[in-house]
Amino acid sequence: MPVDRSLHIFPNDTPVCQLDAVDAFKALTDQERKYAHFLSKASFNGALACFMQVSPESPAIFYVLYKLFKAESIEQLKEKAVSVGFSEDEWQAFIVYAAVMYSNSGNYKGFGDSKIVPGVEESKIRALIEKSVAGKDEKVKKTWDSVEKVIGSLNDNELQLGFGDVGVTSYLSSNITKADAEKIDRFLKQNNLESWNTRLFKEVGTDGKTTFTIRHASSEEGVVSEPVEFEGDVVQIVKGDYSPIMKRLHEWIDKAVPVAANKNQEEMLKKYVEHFKNGDIKLHKDGSRHWIKDIGPVVENYIGFIENYRDPAGTRAEFGGWVAAVNKETSRKFQTLVANAEDILKRLPWGADYEKDAFLKPDFTALDVITCAGSGIPAGINIPNYDEIRQSEGFKNVSLGNVISAQPKQKMNFLDEHDEELMFKFHKDSFEVQVGLHELLGHGSGKLFQKNADGTFNFDTEKVKDIVTGGPITKWYEPGETWSSKFGAFSNPYEECRAEAVGYVLCCDKDILEIFGYTGEVAQDVKYVNWLSEIRAGLLALEFYQADQKKWGQAHCYARYVLTKVVLEAGQGFVKIEETKGEDGKPDLHFKLDRNLIDSVGRPAVTAFLAKLQAYKSTGDFEGGKKLFESYGGVGETELHWRDVCIARRKPRRIFVQSNTFESNGEISLVTYSSDAAGVINSFVERFDDETLEDLHACWANDQKWF
Repeated sequence: MPVDRSLHIFPNDTPVCQLDAVDAFKALTDQERKYAHFLSKASFNGALACFMQVSPESPAIFYVLYKLFKAESIEQLKEKAVSVGFSEDEWQAFIVYAAVMYSNSGNYKGFGDSKIVPGVEESKIRALIEKSVAGKDEKVKKTWDSVEKVIGSLNDNELQLGFGDVGVTSYLSSNITKADAEKIDRFLKQNNLESWNTRLFKEVGTDGKTTFTIRHASSEEGVVSEPVEFEGDVVQIVKGDYSPIMKRLHEWIDKAVPVAANKNQEEMLKKYVEHFKNGDIKLHKDGSRHWIKDIGPVVENYIGFIENYRDPAGTRAEFGGWVAAVNKETSRKFQTLVANAEDILKRLPWGADYEKDAFLKPDFTALDVITCAGSGIPAGINIPNYDEIRQSEGFKNVSLGNVISAQPKQKMNFLDEHDEELMFKFHKDSFEVQVGLHELLGHGSGKLFQKNADGTFNFDTEKVKDIVTGGPITKWYEPGETWSSKFGAFSNPYEECRAEAVGYVLCCDKDILEIFGYTGEVAQDVKYVNWLSEIRAGLLALEFYQADQKKWGQAHCYARYVLTKVVLEAGQGFVKIEETKGEDGKPDLHFKLDRNLIDSVGRPAVTAFLAKLQAYKSTGDFEGGKKLFESYGGVGETELHWRDVCIARRKPRRIFVQSNTFESNGEISLVTYSSDAAGVINSFVERFDDETLEDLHACWANDQKWF
């Protein structure tokens, strides 16, 4: 079956939203601005590692595009593009491709993991490069030569991120199989090690001996542990992955230490500096411990190898860094939610035995993002992701207000006019509620049943009963096992589904809506729009289902689809998806939710499902959890037809243009850019210098032997 190329091209009308941080930045003191500036520079420099993690060609494409737009203005390049045969649409397609590639930190979608290709022929891009000032540089030409054939190709094993036999990744060398990754997971568990900031490479010698090399991200290079035999192969651990990038990263962090607001921030940053120098994940954990103690800072940030959504094995994490200023008014709502959290948690359908022994009240703030570096910008975050810290020491929740509010005005498919009006009116309000409940009481809830190294348990083995069977608990996490190591790549959609379900259930409560400032009819509309938007999102998620491989490619989409199937199964006319004809005569869908049945049909169905999700997570029962989840995650003939309609009528996903901070004569300024593809490109050109890009190129060149 031929590949639909349009699925991999961002259309020329892709909306670009301003990540507006002007007012937030103006409210900062000189010291706070310096702190924000240094950590913004650290975040952006560190995030160059993301290009190294996505695909073998991503750093090279970024390098060529950067050189192209750095040497000449967009207007000058457009004139040359026209002279070599670009049409107006082709030029727009080219700059949209560049902007999208920048925004996703590579040529695979940060949300969806499918390949991004330009909407213009590679031969024309080559002609433009040859005509350009940058093209006079032999290094630029050779770099383009090395990636030209792959930049627009859509072979079966290039369509999606995945293990090398079925997809593309740079977390692992292309010859790594799923069995190889599982073997190294066993090695790491046996040696009480974790893979957050690592990549894995495999080499077969002339003697037939296989050597696995685990590379830690760090500026220092060298051997961490000598080669050892493991299950018939050799495993060695070295440090120095992305070395020059990590050096720039920790040098910028070090500059922030003198302008930190308090001792916790100072100690946090010092631990981070040491972590990025030598790659020891324990130092990043220690930095995170200081971070969770830094309550209510004016400038908030987190930086490191954080989220493991994109590693095919589900354990290695993508680099991310963000800097934001607190929105005090909205934060007060979240702090009230935190103050009531212990009582609210009792409403979740699993009881005290399945909840942490003591709720560690986190800092929960609403932020306006100044900088967010990585493959995408989330609406809310619950971190750190280290189980031992989250379970017994604490965590933080943040809601990113200027991300939530930055919505393009697009037609909302499959809704009638009244529902569409409600969505536009209450989307921000309902999403703020959902993010708050999802992050604090979703990700922040639930206990993992663990066996300790001394043979004791962190739960009463005689008293606690299995929610699903009603019998005794027979499964748990052994010493060294974590949620992500136990459930692997499946842990991400499963956990997102659990957190989403918590938001569904709790947004129904009048007192919770009052915490967010919603009462009466407005509260009912906010509740309805939350259910409407979330369940409809599960329908729209079908776009991200890989029908040829019968596989889901995005954790949040898989999670939302499962919940949509849960409420469809509830029946009684609660959710209706009907096939219709659009005004254009082509197939369409009509999505309808009966708001009068949310409490009597929708909520009980999601609550029952949520209890089972928690039961399997608490006990570490991967087999049971996978069976439950996949029973709802299947895509049959009807859903495949819906998928076709969703794809045919899909709307382009927004990208963001971010500001840059600059220092001049000891003062920090914020520079903004236009809300279009040209603005995104200019922001990236001014964000980095040539020396930084040469460091990225050196890292990329060093990687080539593995791919």
